[in-house]
Amino acid sequence: MISLPHIVFITPASKRFLSQNKRLLLPLFILTCLAIPQLREITMTALSDAFFQVSVFVAATLLIYYYAIEHLPQLELSYLSAKSPILEISFAALLGALPGCGGAIIVVTQFTKGQASFGAIVAVLTATMGDAAFLLLATRPTEGLLIMGIGLVVGTFSGLLVNTIHKKDFLRPTVQEQKHQIKILSTNIIKISKPVWMVAIIPSLIIAFLIAFNVDFSQFGASTSTVITLFGALMALFIVSIWALSSRGESYQEVTSEDDACHPPSKIIKVLQDTHFVTAWVVASFMLFEILVNIAGLDLKTWFVHYAYLAPLIAVLIGFLPGCGPQIIVTTLYIQGIIPFSALAGNAISNDGDALFPAIAMAPKAAVIATLYTSIPALIVGYGLYYFAEI
Repeated sequence: MISLPHIVFITPASKRFLSQNKRLLLPLFILTCLAIPQLREITMTALSDAFFQVSVFVAATLLIYYYAIEHLPQLELSYLSAKSPILEISFAALLGALPGCGGAIIVVTQFTKGQASFGAIVAVLTATMGDAAFLLLATRPTEGLLIMGIGLVVGTFSGLLVNTIHKKDFLRPTVQEQKHQIKILSTNIIKISKPVWMVAIIPSLIIAFLIAFNVDFSQFGASTSTVITLFGALMALFIVSIWALSSRGESYQEVTSEDDACHPPSKIIKVLQDTHFVTAWVVASFMLFEILVNIAGLDLKTWFVHYAYLAPLIAVLIGFLPGCGPQIIVTTLYIQGIIPFSALAGNAISNDGDALFPAIAMAPKAAVIATLYTSIPALIVGYGLYYFAEI
């Protein structure tokens, strides 16, 4: 266990500045850890691991994903509902099961316009895993596809059941109640990272694949591993800094969700936005994990082994938090072998990702009730997997 010296003095002015620029807390925290000799090595390793194990694969996955869906039409759910209620709910669940929060936001918007039923809202929020799906697909593709399949099936069943209980326009807000405002984000800061990524992406992918296949870098020279770790750490710190400067992070939503629409629209900028967001939260969770283990002496894996029956419940409760940030932490804990698959599945079903923010803004009553409804299948699936597959 490492003991830390008392080194930080925070003035009232700096407290006010940080309270208005909450995103800057993460890069400042990282720089503080790098300045402490006892923490420098574990910080460098955590940053490098986050970049090579997550950021590179997430960027590649997002790039393929956004280019693939560019020409896919956004079908109106009202047309599908007229054809078949089952078709509407199934398609809503499919939109939710897709990585990211775009599909869920589409259904939320169409619900407020009278083009989708309340069951479609429950289906899409149940099926969606948000941006955490990109992280899981990039690092554990088999489990990622399995989670998407579970979300699709459970979301479809839940939506159909809800539509048998409630009318299709249940809790639909009036026009006067819809006051959601979409913020347009400047891309000036993000553009700085574009040439860096263009130069770094190919060699980074090569290194990331070599790491994934457990290649021994010492055969290329004694200092090769050190250089790679330093490069990965610098890239991760650069990405986190760009994310921190892209928005002041004054609100909870600006810290825990991906950035809003950019102007002019650009797939590359959107890929960078989402990659930076995922990286920032992965770095935060990696650093939290390392500090708890190396400083606090907490063995999270042992704790969850002893209290495994609580893991699905805790994960489901975390799923209630809006935004994808907290859910990325849960997925990171699964990737690191800390929590079981049952907890990951429960969180994936209960969490609504970034879609909960516009849902709360445009249809607050429907958002709250739909979120509560998603907790029921989340607990059933989470504890079903725990008792029948993990004990």
